[in-house]
Amino acid sequence: MLLCLQAHFAKVAGIPGRRVGPGPTGIPWVFGSFLVESWEAGTWVWPVPPLPRGEAQVGTRSGDEFVRGCFDLVGAAFGTAPRRGASAQIARLALAPSSPTQSAGRQGAASPLQHVSSGGKWGRSWAADAGLGTPGPQTRAEEWEQGGLRVLRGKHPADSQDGGAERPEAALPGKMPVQLTTALRVVGTSLFALAVLGGILAAYVTGYQFIHTEKHYLSFGLYGAILGLHLLIQSLFAFLEHRRMRRAGQALKLPSPRRGSVALCIAAYQEDPDYLRKCLRSAQRISFPDLKVVMVVDGNRQEDAYMLDIFHEVLGGTEQAGFFVWRSNYHEAGEGETEASLREGMDRVRDVVRASTFSCIMQKWGGKREVMYTAFKALGDSVDYIQVCDSDTVLDPACTIEMLRVLEEDPQVGGVGGDVQILNKYDSWISFLSSVRYWMAFNVERACQSYFGCVQCISGPLGMYRNSLLQQFLEDWYHQKFLGSKCSFGDDRHLTNRVLSLGYRTKYTARSKCLTETPTKYLRWLNQQTRWSKSYFREWLYNSLWFHKHHLWMTYESVVTGFFPFFLIATVIQLFYRGRIWNILLFLLTVQLVGIIKATYACFLRGNAEMIFMSLYSLLYMSSLLPAKIFAIATINKSGWGTSGRKTIVVNFIGLIPVSIWVAVLLGGLAYTAYCQDLFSETELAFLVSGAILYGCYWVALLMLYLAIIARRCGKKPEQYSLAFAEV
Repeated sequence: MLLCLQAHFAKVAGIPGRRVGPGPTGIPWVFGSFLVESWEAGTWVWPVPPLPRGEAQVGTRSGDEFVRGCFDLVGAAFGTAPRRGASAQIARLALAPSSPTQSAGRQGAASPLQHVSSGGKWGRSWAADAGLGTPGPQTRAEEWEQGGLRVLRGKHPADSQDGGAERPEAALPGKMPVQLTTALRVVGTSLFALAVLGGILAAYVTGYQFIHTEKHYLSFGLYGAILGLHLLIQSLFAFLEHRRMRRAGQALKLPSPRRGSVALCIAAYQEDPDYLRKCLRSAQRISFPDLKVVMVVDGNRQEDAYMLDIFHEVLGGTEQAGFFVWRSNYHEAGEGETEASLREGMDRVRDVVRASTFSCIMQKWGGKREVMYTAFKALGDSVDYIQVCDSDTVLDPACTIEMLRVLEEDPQVGGVGGDVQILNKYDSWISFLSSVRYWMAFNVERACQSYFGCVQCISGPLGMYRNSLLQQFLEDWYHQKFLGSKCSFGDDRHLTNRVLSLGYRTKYTARSKCLTETPTKYLRWLNQQTRWSKSYFREWLYNSLWFHKHHLWMTYESVVTGFFPFFLIATVIQLFYRGRIWNILLFLLTVQLVGIIKATYACFLRGNAEMIFMSLYSLLYMSSLLPAKIFAIATINKSGWGTSGRKTIVVNFIGLIPVSIWVAVLLGGLAYTAYCQDLFSETELAFLVSGAILYGCYWVALLMLYLAIIARRCGKKPEQYSLAFAEV
């Protein structure tokens, strides 16, 4: 107890603690001069001033390894599987013998030394592997002392009436039970979310205005102030996160002395041959020693064989390369497969992936999630980290080491994403506007989330995860269902959510970069956005279950961004059917003004004048993305269409349905308002003419700049992009 009190005094005094993982739920554990607190949010190690009775001796192991060892020992106490090689990294704890009374076993009060239940079979095997001896099979309470490590295991004597079942220690006096702590956090975050939503709703419904002109031709109200404040705070924390990234990147060096092993998993489906070559060549140039590259092709038919040929062309020229054409996949047997041949195929896939530095697996079609599952399953626990990548992505040579640095510097981080930019940004106007939107999404929105450790989507083209976590939820991730239907898209967002659900943080680093392909045609872009909106709303519901495990910013931002489209749609419909012509024009002017402010900030943050065209994206959002989001909710359980492969582009017109309905609604409202409009007063007419001229000048100026700077580059032979790693 004294050790526990000293540890808490150490925390109050500001002595730094170290979070070492999400550990099992339980009470504080005392290891010599360290207190290990293991809760749902994670396992923390706090230093305690040493008592005469005993002290921790780390020996030749570093303090960092000692912390990891404490975590593994706590894991052993609860019978949870350790990280591979945990016994080799465990720090040896040497505790001085306790008093004879304490050595006699557990008699009522618990010993102030470490209290650990070995957790059955795994606990015993771990102990033997660690060189600490094997505890006996006795069922009575006993003390196991081997190699200077003292462990209390077995059943409580007080449990003899109920059969002596093992149970965790009771909470120490003054420590709140974890169930109560979790319940309070759930209630607190739920009330906070309701307060945020209620505040925005009240501001919207009441329409309170701080200032306004006569007859309210111009006004500034509470709802607008809330949205403006949100953008300001978001931009501020994004700037702070970028400054933190720059400081962290001043000294670039490989992690040492022990560098984690990494596997790069590439998912391929009917890829454009040129993009696939660029992807594989960029993977070959990655500046990370012993990087394992695994490409899995979704399809094993003759028309898919060209991707295997490209793999052989780029990566297959060495003895380190291997491939296997599989008639099946892990969840569906191919034609003519027997149970024995299916198992043999699984073993062959695993052997090829683990034995080869570069490997390619062609398998029966099953969708992108099936392809990713094959790579993850075949790798198993053979690597420490898994990097994901799409087959249309060109990777920066430093992308792997930059993400690995984030993960190895903070064991509390479970996943990290990089800066995804557009490879074909000058192919068309839609790809160019997507490029400026991508930059804002990653370098403002996700950078802000990263400041609080709660990035809600690690994008598929560039991300890295701790393999130990990924293997924990692999089956649940693959078998994800929503409203009774199996989920076939949104795999990257759900991977991120699974990491967040374990209490780990997720980060973003702009120092890790890649270029990826984006649709160049409006219809294909619209289908892509609709599919992404489906996964966003579905994962929003799942993400809300873990608000209590993370910073309140995640709760706040999820509420604001999740409900904003509905407030915006309500505003548009109200203005077009119940307002006046001037109100509609003022709304359009306000939208573009906000766009210009965001674009100007982006120009400052990025140092690139092209970001001024970000304000043009607002028109695309208002005219196309808003109806696509509503259509996505209406068809959220439909997964039969989306973006097709890039070798053969399939045109899908279904995305035009919600856009056509939305345009009809707006034109109908505009006609209705014009018909019901009273005669304009002189003041209103002056505002209307001035506003129309201002709005027209804005579009003329932006379009002229676009034609002079951007349009002349669109549709031409690809140029050498600003990023040095772009291969064209």
